[in-house]
Amino acid sequence: MPTIDLDVIDHSILNQLQKHGRLSNVQLAAEVGLSESACLRRVKILEESGIIDRYVMLINQSAIGKPGNVFVRVSLDGQQREKLAAFEAEITRVTEVMECYLMSGDFDYLLRVITRDNDDYVRVHNKLTSLPGVMRVQSSFALRTVLGKTEMPLDGRM
Repeated sequence: MPTIDLDVIDHSILNQLQKHGRLSNVQLAAEVGLSESACLRRVKILEESGIIDRYVMLINQSAIGKPGNVFVRVSLDGQQREKLAAFEAEITRVTEVMECYLMSGDFDYLLRVITRDNDDYVRVHNKLTSLPGVMRVQSSFALRTVLGKTEMPLDGRM
């Protein structure tokens, strides 16, 4: 992917799309002060460079009956490449896992799992403990979401 230097207009385009992903090109061009063709060209460059990763819709997880967030620390029985790869291949099949990070420190992976309730998490916990190489699973239930951002800060030092 080519790298590009972002200017003030690129930042404006990215900020607008992060806030309002459904803006039409006509609306976006008006918001950032460009012609429609220049705006479309810039967005295409941002997409091709990988700065715009993808377009998504965010769903309110409470509205679909899965209000719970559980943060799960997973330790494997070893850190050999094949053990990590086996776990990573299988964790993608657990639909309740929304995020999975390979970590440094006291455990190997940090997961964010969404659930209906505690009983639902027990079901997911059983899935997690049966994954290849899993030695220990430690769970922390979020009591309340204090901050949940989707917009990344653009400070000009990309």
